[in-house]
Amino acid sequence: MSITLYGIPNCDTVKKARAWLDENGVAVQFHDFKKAGVPAARLDAWLKAAGWERLLNRKGTTWRKLDEALRESTVDEASARRVMLDQPSVIKRPVVEWADGRITVGFDAADWATR
Repeated sequence: MSITLYGIPNCDTVKKARAWLDENGVAVQFHDFKKAGVPAARLDAWLKAAGWERLLNRKGTTWRKLDEALRESTVDEASARRVMLDQPSVIKRPVVEWADGRITVGFDAADWATR
């Protein structure tokens, strides 16, 4: 299994993560949420591995721009999953599927250095 990094190319955190991987000679396949969408089966694996509350970025611009009723009704995994599929930018980035099968959410250079 190869390493796949999911995100949006203009996201600062994704840029930092991609630069770190490149600097450390880690080959990675990039999956652009904007162009290719969120693969539903992969989203289910991320939800299982990280939990919906970790995966849902409630601090980002996309979340804040959502209708208040939609934000207030996002209260569990099923409702969060629907929002993430409809609005991929609400997913905390990057999501990385590592060669060993582990999944991480966000960029942490110190954690990544131990892989």
